[in-house]
Amino acid sequence: MRRLFTAGLLLTGMGLAACSEETDETAPNYHRDVAPLVQQKCGGCHVEGGIGPMPLQTYADVFKNRDAIRAAVESRTMPPWMPSNECNQYHGDSSLKDEQIQLLSRWVSEGGREGKASESPGVKAPPAGGLSRVDVRVSMKEPYTPKTGDDYRCFIMDWSVDQTAFITGFQAEPGVASIVHHVIAYLVPPAAVSIYQQLDNNEAGPGYTCFGGSGAGQAAFLGAWAPGTVGSDFPEGTGIKVAPGSKVVLQVHYSTTGHGEHSHGLTAAAEIPADTSALAFKVDSTVTKQAVVMAFLNPAWFQKKMNIPAGQTDVVHRYSSDVTKSVGFATGGLFKNNMPLTFHMVTPHMHKLGTRIRLDMTRADTSNQCLMEVPRWNFNHQNNYKLLQAQVINPGDTLNLECHWDNSAPGAVDSNWGETTSDEMCMSFLYITQ
Repeated sequence: MRRLFTAGLLLTGMGLAACSEETDETAPNYHRDVAPLVQQKCGGCHVEGGIGPMPLQTYADVFKNRDAIRAAVESRTMPPWMPSNECNQYHGDSSLKDEQIQLLSRWVSEGGREGKASESPGVKAPPAGGLSRVDVRVSMKEPYTPKTGDDYRCFIMDWSVDQTAFITGFQAEPGVASIVHHVIAYLVPPAAVSIYQQLDNNEAGPGYTCFGGSGAGQAAFLGAWAPGTVGSDFPEGTGIKVAPGSKVVLQVHYSTTGHGEHSHGLTAAAEIPADTSALAFKVDSTVTKQAVVMAFLNPAWFQKKMNIPAGQTDVVHRYSSDVTKSVGFATGGLFKNNMPLTFHMVTPHMHKLGTRIRLDMTRADTSNQCLMEVPRWNFNHQNNYKLLQAQVINPGDTLNLECHWDNSAPGAVDSNWGETTSDEMCMSFLYITQ
């Protein structure tokens, strides 16, 4: 009897403990606690057919992938927010706070309770970047099948707006992302269209070869795409002017031999799919300030003066310049030299050996102000970052760029500046007004 009584007490205690656990309001559950966080931080990309590798839209989706989610958020590899928030603040910060990581980890550790759907606050996923609206879309006129290896091809696209307008948002749409290493869009003014058309006429098939740029001068930079980049509206009240009769040239770097992170590693020409890439734009008739996109880098690096020796774990190259002195040349006379410039958006760029990149300003009084720092560079998570507070650089201030690389992997060879995937770069695109 004593043993039966003791066993009964134990069973009763276990039942009470289970009941207490089930009604513990502090224990996180999916619908009330986890779903809103996952939707806010992950749901825009992790949808069926989205850029995320798996959908995370339902309890079943998240529960199935709970261990991978915990590992990713604890290591801060997901969500893929690469800039250092100690350097600057940016629009669209998708990083997780410490308490949010702790919440997800606790939910997984405690078994991934579902809770009740009625507890959900009804948070919807934000869009995975992209434009607030699409006013103009331009596309390659016919599919193009790249050559085996690294193939650089430019395609002339018609601009359909028949009056002066301003591009106020940009989004690239790679047709076959597995073979597209990067794309760069250029704006060709009406006076230079015949030059580009002749380049196209000189070669058979769609487009023309354009290693290293648009193939000719007089074209302004519009925007770029690399793995991880999403489109976005430009800062409010700003835009890039487009005259009627202009053309858009799209340079596409195809990588089909396995060098690119997303490449299939195709070797036979018959296996290479045909690509039809496109561009989407938000367009307005007027803006408060005209903007341009300027590339910041050391011109000497073009002459192979950015050596990254094999076997080195931390190779560093730096460049500094007072950009106000040369902005007139860089913008084709649109902006005046020796006048203040305002930085609105920063787009850092390196290739696969890169480990860290930083862009900052040294003021005339020697104080330093950080614009952008990516302390854990990842080639597959590149993006355009809009500064929460636009920054002004004055004459006498210098803009500083610093890049780090690790070239110590087994079988490494010396690397230098170049456009192929096995080469490297160190640069930042700057969206500026004056």
